[in-house]
Amino acid sequence: MPVWLIWFIAALGLAGAEALTGDLFLLMLSGGALAAVGSNLIFDNYVIDGVVFLVVSLLLLVLVRPALRKRFNSGPALPDRAKALEGKNALVLDRVARHEGQVRLDGEVWTARPYNDDDVYEPGDHVAVVHIDGATAVVAKVV
Repeated sequence: MPVWLIWFIAALGLAGAEALTGDLFLLMLSGGALAAVGSNLIFDNYVIDGVVFLVVSLLLLVLVRPALRKRFNSGPALPDRAKALEGKNALVLDRVARHEGQVRLDGEVWTARPYNDDDVYEPGDHVAVVHIDGATAVVAKVV
């Protein structure tokens, strides 16, 4: 089996494994293996192939990978629904106290608790959402 074919199979294997990780590390090694394919076709020396693989892989890891990761991670953030609910008004449905209560918020029924543990809100009161804690709306009296 020719050496260039072994490098090519390694490049394909690394690229395929990258699909499972998504970290862009193995893809950079795959690029190094492809460079070794070209090196083998030009020089036909496995030592030069190894050096080319090492140098190209390191350059890709140091120069290209950080830029790609930054680009992939810097896309527009999706609005967080919980953050969007903060500051909205809600109607108390069931008495809201330290460990109980429900409010109607944005057309949905939410479990609620007061921002100040000693506060109690009765059904019909209007409150504002201070923040969302998991699936519980933390509320305070509308001023």
